Amino acid sequence: MVVHQETHPGTGAAASPPEFGEAVASMREAPLRSEIFCEEMTAPQRIAPYAFALSADVTVDGEDVGTGRLILLHDPAGNDAWDGTFRCVAYVRADLEPEMITDPLLAGVGWSWLTEALQAHSARFGHASGTVTRVATESFGGMADDEGTAQIEVRASWTPSFEESSDAAAHVQAWAELLCLSAGLQPVPEGVVAMPSRRGQRGSGR
Repeated sequence: MVVHQETHPGTGAAASPPEFGEAVASMREAPLRSEIFCEEMTAPQRIAPYAFALSADVTVDGEDVGTGRLILLHDPAGNDAWDGTFRCVAYVRADLEPEMITDPLLAGVGWSWLTEALQAHSARFGHASGTVTRVATESFGGMADDEGTAQIEVRASWTPSFEESSDAAAHVQAWAELLCLSAGLQPVPEGVVAMPSRRGQRGSGR
C-alpha cells in the first residue's frame, strides 16, 4: 500500500522526508493484539503537508465491538500549535453496557486509558488534548422492543516525541490499547506475548 502524500502546488516537494517515511514504516510494523484488524486508509488532506492513517476494528467472538483511526501528521517546518513537527490524531468508538453510561467517572476514566497507555508503551508525548463522549440510544414506538445501546467515543491528539523515527510504533500500540480497553478487553499481562493482529485488506486471507 502506498503512503498518502499531499504536496502543495509550487513547493516542488515530490517525496516525503526521510523522518516521515521512517515513522510510517515503524507504524506499519507495530505489533498488535489478535482481536484487532488493522489496515491503512486514506489520510485527510490539507491538514499537514504529509499524513499517514490507520484504521482498526476490534472483534470478539465474531462481533465488532470497537473501531478507531490513527493519523500521523507531519510538517517539516513545524507547527506552533503542535510545538513540534509531528502530531498524532486518534479516534476510538466502542460499545458499552448500557448501565455504564450513567457513571459520572466514565469520561475521566476514558481519558486516563489514553494517557496511561502512552506511558505504558514508553510513547513520549506532550500537548495532549481531546474529548470523551458518552452516547446513549433508546428506542420508541414500533422499535420500543429494541434494547438500548451505549457507546464511548474518544477523540484525542498529542505531539509525539521521537528519539528515533522507529518510536512511532509505540504510539500505534498505545492507540490500539485504548481501543481494546474502551471495548472492554483486559490488558495483556506484562511478559505475555499477544498473538499478532490481522493486517491488510479484508478478505485477503492475511
